Amino acid sequence: MRRLLALLVVLLPWTIKRWVLRRFWGYTIADGARIGLAYVFPGELVMHEGAHIDHFTVAIHLDRMACGAHSYIGRSNWITGHPRRGEHFRHRTQRDPSFLLGEHASVTKQHIIDCTDRIEVGAFSTVAGYGSQLITHGIDVSANRQDCKPIRIGAYCLVGTRVTVLGGAVLPDRSILGAGSLLNKAHVDEYAVYAGQPARKVKDLDPAGAYFHRESGFVH
Repeated sequence: MRRLLALLVVLLPWTIKRWVLRRFWGYTIADGARIGLAYVFPGELVMHEGAHIDHFTVAIHLDRMACGAHSYIGRSNWITGHPRRGEHFRHRTQRDPSFLLGEHASVTKQHIIDCTDRIEVGAFSTVAGYGSQLITHGIDVSANRQDCKPIRIGAYCLVGTRVTVLGGAVLPDRSILGAGSLLNKAHVDEYAVYAGQPARKVKDLDPAGAYFHRESGFVH
């Protein structure tokens, strides 16, 4: 019944839908935030002023989803987690199925984001292009069990099209992940380009680059 009600809520005009989501789901949604024709029903939702989730995006099975001020999630993204109940991941007692998007950060179109564990995208960062996968879980063949680790994309990062980012990976602040790359571990050097399969540092970046000093998420 609740799922059917959620489908009906999706179709409501925004001002009515916002009231329903606040009143009956207990979500925290700023007056200037907006959700399009999208199925967004995490356990907890926080949307700050100017945050926008566009049409046809799905966000389910998350404990928490937080969208910073003026952040943007584009069309047709699939953002899911894994409920805490069930047999999987019981050894990960600190598992946090959440998606945290920083202020002025953006996720473009048609990406798959698996938040079995926490995924953070830092302020002013862009998950660009199409068809990328951020996957926090997999099978540990040694232990013969499902396992998961969080992912962190730092602040002022640029993530290229059609990349794969695996659990435990970190893209440092003010860095670039090249198109088609596989990021499978934590890196530390800022102002760097990481590329390849697996990704490695291939180039240093000028710290004076304008992208790293934006006061607005919009790129002209």
